[in-house]
Amino acid sequence: MIFSPKKDVFFDMLFTISENVKEAAQYFVEYKIRNVSDLKEFARVMKEYERKGDSFIHELVVQLNKTFITPIEREDIHQLAMKMDDVLDGFEQCSARFEMFSFTDIDEHMVKFFDYIYQSTIEIVHALELLSNKKLLDMRQHAIKIKDYETKCDEILRASIKNLFVTQKDPIKIIQYKELYEMLEEIADSCEDVANTLETIIMRNA
Repeated sequence: MIFSPKKDVFFDMLFTISENVKEAAQYFVEYKIRNVSDLKEFARVMKEYERKGDSFIHELVVQLNKTFITPIEREDIHQLAMKMDDVLDGFEQCSARFEMFSFTDIDEHMVKFFDYIYQSTIEIVHALELLSNKKLLDMRQHAIKIKDYETKCDEILRASIKNLFVTQKDPIKIIQYKELYEMLEEIADSCEDVANTLETIIMRNA
């Protein structure tokens, strides 16, 4: 498809969405949960990131609906935005679950999840920056890295649950840890969905 003069509007919007996702991930990773009172603030800020992301999606959809020619397929623009929004929703839902459980016992497995997911969001931003500059083929290296991080998160999930049933005796704690591990892995899956959408865009337009 030929790139139209309107390209900057949509690519800039997508890049803005990606930056909000990365900033949310950075907050998620860096926020120090020391006690139960910290969890309320943690969940509140993550909700704000999620609301901001929703407003960006709304602006994008409005623009799509009133634009006849788009730089790439409008379905791909919408899909990419929604997949990034899924990542953001995952962060918000996970932070809410931490608060609901009054959960402060962050273990080494969670720390690894946090790191790989955050690294994935950095790769998403890099890829969207390349998209805005029409360097589609160069996006593939970032899509590959995101998939690598998701594979690592799969491995962490298996190891963490295996370790959980060996070391944890409290059934309530087992339920909580297992659910949080699985929610974190789902965020990594959502990052991989973004990578898959990027690869579809490359295939159709490069």
